[in-house]
Amino acid sequence: MASSGEEPRSGSPGRAGTGTEPAPTADAAQLDTAEDFEVLEEEEEEDEEDLSELPPLEDVGRPPAPPRGDDQPSERGGGDAAEDPQEWLDVLGSGLLKKKTLVPGQGVDTRPRKGQDVTIRLKATLEDGSVVEENPALTFTLGDCDVLQALDLCVQLLEMGETALIVSDAKYCYGAQGRSPDVPPNAALTLEVELLAAQDAPDLELLSGKEKVELANRKRERGNFFYQQADYVLAINSYDIALKVIGSSSKVDFSPNEEAELLDVKVKCLNNLAASQLKLDHYEAALKSCNLVLEHQPGNIKALFRKGKVLAQQGEYREAIPILKAALKLEPSNKTIHAELSKLVKKHADQKNVETEMYRKMLGNPSAAGAPGKCKDKLPWSIPWKWLFGATAIALGGVALSVVIAARN
Repeated sequence: MASSGEEPRSGSPGRAGTGTEPAPTADAAQLDTAEDFEVLEEEEEEDEEDLSELPPLEDVGRPPAPPRGDDQPSERGGGDAAEDPQEWLDVLGSGLLKKKTLVPGQGVDTRPRKGQDVTIRLKATLEDGSVVEENPALTFTLGDCDVLQALDLCVQLLEMGETALIVSDAKYCYGAQGRSPDVPPNAALTLEVELLAAQDAPDLELLSGKEKVELANRKRERGNFFYQQADYVLAINSYDIALKVIGSSSKVDFSPNEEAELLDVKVKCLNNLAASQLKLDHYEAALKSCNLVLEHQPGNIKALFRKGKVLAQQGEYREAIPILKAALKLEPSNKTIHAELSKLVKKHADQKNVETEMYRKMLGNPSAAGAPGKCKDKLPWSIPWKWLFGATAIALGGVALSVVIAARN
């Protein structure tokens, strides 16, 4: 629950509502925990992108997977399915995700829709036949990326009661990181799936405070999983969904404790959202996320730190330094803030030196390389000499004029 302020540390990221968290480093325990991760650098930019829609799952230009002998996907763990390659549906047209019907369903009209809650029977195996997951009734929201992308993309093609075999590249499963200890990095999976049920998702307005907190936390934890997989676009998508759950209107009265829990989850989502946006160099969006956190919690160290990082990435050292000083005041022993602040102070000093040299050249005084104080020392002496020269010139002019007048007379 959000009231504890703790993040789940383990779980199978392939199951709906579970996810693993990045482990914090010794020097940044308060900045890089499972709640908020390290700040980078990630941040943004150009105009804030619209995160309301599920981002594309297929990268342009990804080379197709090499053919496996007879160009048929491996069927280890898939039962007695037919071997005719024409029975395989290339879901994305890239050869990386294929589906084949083992047991027909009840018709195309019974296919589930995005946004519905679906329940499936799942068996996942590696190419060597090792079973890495079995779930007789896995329930998730279709299209929200609550589960493996291979499932999210293919289950919407299943008919009610249909059993299908799905062969997926690692890209749509656990990627380059794998899932310790049972799924190696870059491992393709074979998924046997049966669609058991599909129904409309519950009305957010009718959820109790506890139900809303649990749902938002599941979406946030899925975002944490994608963040750990370095898939920051999908992480942003999950955090955005969680924030929409929290921000939805309600016809149910919440207790003060439930309101506090919802705010706690919201702050965590916004902090994690800022971290993901920083990873993508979306600075303006990250700055907005940090400011939203600080509106609720002005002393939130992670939001202060990330805001300072965003401003520093934009070259706004003068604005970033006092923000990081404020964070350091709240946690004087934090080495990460110390290091970042020292780096920014040096960059700011270098920036001021560059500006001083630029102004000096603009004023056309290249010889005045000394400090401004030295110029002031010379100023009182230079003015009398100028006046003396002017007075002498005037006097000589007067004498010459007198001589001319006398000569005319």
